[in-house]
Formats: sequence, structure tokens, C-alpha cells
Amino acid sequence: MSAPVLELDGIDAGYGAFRALFGVTFSVPSGGVCALLGPNGAGKTTVARVASGLVRPTNGRLRLRGDDVTGQPAWKLARAGVAHAVEGRSVFASLTVEENLVLAFRRSLGRKGVDGALERAYASFPRLGERRSQEAGTLSGGEQRMLSLARVLADPPALLIADELSLGLAPVIVDEVYRTLQAIREAGSSLLIVEQHVHRALDLADVAVLLGKGSVRYAGPAAGIGDLTQELLAN
Repeated sequence: MSAPVLELDGIDAGYGAFRALFGVTFSVPSGGVCALLGPNGAGKTTVARVASGLVRPTNGRLRLRGDDVTGQPAWKLARAGVAHAVEGRSVFASLTVEENLVLAFRRSLGRKGVDGALERAYASFPRLGERRSQEAGTLSGGEQRMLSLARVLADPPALLIADELSLGLAPVIVDEVYRTLQAIREAGSSLLIVEQHVHRALDLADVAVLLGKGSVRYAGPAAGIGDLTQELLAN
């Protein structure tokens, strides 16, 4: 495995007086997949927000492809190749599927890149192509999650941070989401997957990180996590 695309080194972070992360240290291998696991409230989403620049750490260092990017805002990290598919269905409900995509693609690629990006989006998510003229607010929950993911994939990112993309989805939609994540990996992107579906994430991952109460309990090969997963997720 190549040098890390992302490194968190002794990261502390929180929200106001509330501290959510305590000395979090791990890395995401270049071209690899890291599964970030843990029970609700463990700090997984805060780690994702730190990694994409949405939350500034109060201590520690954040490195992207070896460069220190600690404290840089989200827009700068996005320009450096970090794409963050956030938890939930972040779409414009009153716009059509295609209008949502075009808006995102023009911002990131310019007008000339829109047609190719639309083709890639519809190839990855044929269901979206079938509903391209439908208002996003009338889509099912799974379809809105697909649209949310497709909007951040205008151009294969250096690092995709996927936060609970399969939460609340039917198994057939989860399968489609994970097929897309595999395709993104095969295109050369690295992935940090925040996930409650432990076994699905571990099947795709090279390395795994297990959080408990804001601290790292395990960081290493995905195959080595063993029974520790069930033990911590039960807490």
C-alpha cells in the first residue's frame, strides 16, 4: 500500500465546550479504503468533519498527501481533492435530479465539464437517469442518497469521505451504493467510510478504525479487527 493520502495525528476536536475527540490518530492509505466504525456518539461524524475541514481541531495535525492542512477551511480541502458526502439527504428538493447535478457539476468543473459528468453520474446510478426530470424532493430516501453521492462525484476525488450513506436504506439500495463505492475505488480514489453496516464496510476496507467515546480503540488491518467490533458496538 502506498503512503497515506490522509493522516490524523493526535486530533482533539469538539463543539464549543463539548469535546468529542481525544488524541485521534490513524491514516487512510492512498488508493485504499478505511472503514471508520463505532457506536452512536463515538465521534465518527466529527472525525469526518475534521478530515474535510468542516470542524477545526483544537489540537493535533491533519495531513493530506503529506502536506499539513490543519485548520484549512472546507473549500480549500475540496479544491485539494477531498469530497465529503455528508450524512443525510443533502439535495435541493424543489430542483429536478438533473438540475441538482448540473448545479454541482458547474461549480466544480465549469460548463464544459457538465455533459461528461452527467454521463458518469447516470452510468453509476441508472435510477437517477430514469428520474432526471423528477423533482428531488419527490424521490425515495434511497434515491435522494444516491443523488447526494452523485453530486460530489463530478470528478474522481483524491479522497471521498462517505458518512453513513447506507443509513436507513433498503438492502437493494445499499448494494447499489456499495457497487458505486467499489467503482470509485477502482478509479483510483481513496475512501474513508463512516458506517453502521459493519460487515459491508469491512468487506470493502483495507484498514479499519474503531472509535469508542472519542478515542481510537483499534487502528489496523480490517481483517484483524475480529470480535472487538461486536464488543464495542454493543456498548
